[in-house]
Amino acid sequence: MPLSPRVRALRATRLTGVPAAAAALCLAVAGSASACSIRDFSASAECGADGHGFIRVTDVDPTGTPATVSVQVKLSMPDDQYRDIGSRTIERSGAQGTSVDIPVDWTPDWTYKVHVKAGAYVDEDITPMLTTPSRACPAWYPSPSPTPSASDTPSTAPSTAPAHAPAPGDSPSPTPSDSGSTPASNAPAPAGGSTHLAETGAGSYTAPVAGIAVGMVVVGAGTVFALRRRKAAAGD
Repeated sequence: MPLSPRVRALRATRLTGVPAAAAALCLAVAGSASACSIRDFSASAECGADGHGFIRVTDVDPTGTPATVSVQVKLSMPDDQYRDIGSRTIERSGAQGTSVDIPVDWTPDWTYKVHVKAGAYVDEDITPMLTTPSRACPAWYPSPSPTPSASDTPSTAPSTAPAHAPAPGDSPSPTPSDSGSTPASNAPAPAGGSTHLAETGAGSYTAPVAGIAVGMVVVGAGTVFALRRRKAAAGD
């Protein structure tokens, strides 16, 4: 029995509609798989070349959806309160990864919450929350003092080498014997300190000065005696 035109049209529509619906479903699944998600974001605590810290957030979303990331620090309170640190915007990401840095002098073993807002796709925190390392950046962590090497330590052992080794052709200087003459510098000085008088020149003037003094005494005594005799003669 031949089919009516209406039946043939329904069969044709069914045959073409099923593959179209399957294709649309595949495209929807593929689109949802490639859409931006929180799994495309990661966070880490880093130290810069100047020794200061920052929180780095990396986005590997291949769709390039703009995203805003914000960082909060967990306070030491029973209510689990958080304090805002700062935020940055990733204008366009890529499969190779795009990163933004939020400056923060992070404290070791503290917990930071990183929140991501990307269009209508993502509005949640990165999990697990970021816990900073147990060692701070070099700007605040004191470096150990350098230990002196063995070559820097002065040696206290006495040297066994002679101060001056004689040349092969030199003959040793003769050593003075005990029976030889004593050098002039070692001779005993004469008694009375004449050596010092001779050095200063005082001993050569002692005799003339004494003679002059005696002569003056004699002349004075003679003058006194003559004046007395003249006075006695004048009285007679």
